[in-house]
Amino acid sequence: MATWSNFNLQNSASPLMEQIIFFHDHTLIILIMITMLVSYLMMNLFFNKYINRFLLESQMIELIWTIIPTITLIFIALPSLRLLYLLDELNHPLITLKSIGHQWYWNYEYSDFNNVEFDSYMLQYEKSNINNFRLLDVDNRIILPMNNQIRIMVTSTDVIHSWTIPSLGVKIDANPGRLNQTNLFINRPGIFFGQCSEICGANHSFMPITIESISIKNFINWINNYS
Repeated sequence: MATWSNFNLQNSASPLMEQIIFFHDHTLIILIMITMLVSYLMMNLFFNKYINRFLLESQMIELIWTIIPTITLIFIALPSLRLLYLLDELNHPLITLKSIGHQWYWNYEYSDFNNVEFDSYMLQYEKSNINNFRLLDVDNRIILPMNNQIRIMVTSTDVIHSWTIPSLGVKIDANPGRLNQTNLFINRPGIFFGQCSEICGANHSFMPITIESISIKNFINWINNYS
């Protein structure tokens, strides 16, 4: 989860988030190289005393400053396209979780099991209970098995919401009358926090999402006990 004075991305808990972090670092290196090159050229222009009253054109330099940005964009576009296809790929999901956005809470349905449905509201913060994370913890957490492909179906009943878990690399809009799909693969146990990242009304920042990742054996026990 995000902590105070942390300017980095959250630690990855899924292969997709790892790829997003790799792409972020790759693009950032290219941007730093461009910034350093442009800064160096501008400093040279400001402080040198070279003049040429009769220089009207230079086709070679125009060719160079057209081709180099094109090559740079290709180096950014190819990994970006690969990542887009990876994010959209869904192979044989084990279970399906349906997430329905309301003002201002989430409703969850485990479509593969009977009678597994619940609402998830933000917990009221109490100073006496230091185990609660302010504005992030909920009364009913999403329980999901780790090391398994999971399909997430997202929709809304009123306005546009956004189902976002930064550490899992998931951000998908919940639109009224539309069913959007994404996938999860959690590679370690833990508790992962997210929020609605769409401006959906006065309390949109108070729609937290909490996922608890457990082993498949414990997940089956939870489903049996819930039913």
